[in-house]
Amino acid sequence: MSSDSLILANVPAAATPAAPATDTRPPRGGRRDSRPGGNRGPRRDRAPRERSEFDSVNIAVRRVARVMAGGRRFNFSVAIIIGDKKGRVGVGLGKAADTALAIDKATRDAKKHMITVARTDTNSIAHDVRQKYASSEVEIMPSRGRGLVAGSSVRTVLELAGVTDVVTKIHTRTKNKLTIARATVEALKSLNKRG
Repeated sequence: MSSDSLILANVPAAATPAAPATDTRPPRGGRRDSRPGGNRGPRRDRAPRERSEFDSVNIAVRRVARVMAGGRRFNFSVAIIIGDKKGRVGVGLGKAADTALAIDKATRDAKKHMITVARTDTNSIAHDVRQKYASSEVEIMPSRGRGLVAGSSVRTVLELAGVTDVVTKIHTRTKNKLTIARATVEALKSLNKRG
């Protein structure tokens, strides 16, 4: 008997290389199933989201921090303007722990405080109007053929109300978009009272 055959005879059976086992696990990051969505169960077909009758614009999203015993707590404050561009417009404010909930609250608030603007046949306004709200003072003047000449959130409010051919002026130095928007709504509201 040769020395090579003796070495092979003394090797235990477990040490002989076995056939590689097939790995049943999916590759990392890959899908477990060929269906879209993997093993998450049957897909529920969602009804398409119905389109709102109002257009909306977020004018201010702020993150507000409160200092608590365990650290800081963050809330979100969202100011939103909604309108149908046919004379109805509203400004709302919503506060919540996340932005989606704050936007929902702001939209509900804007719908609750919606006004209808008295417009002329050319989608302008009948006369000059000037109104103050908090630290903001806004003046709106009809100006035939000029289009909408406005800045800041005054422009957004008037666009969503469907008002054109006006020139506007903000008479105060404030940059607070919410109070400027509310001053504009107050001006349009006082226009309705007079007209």
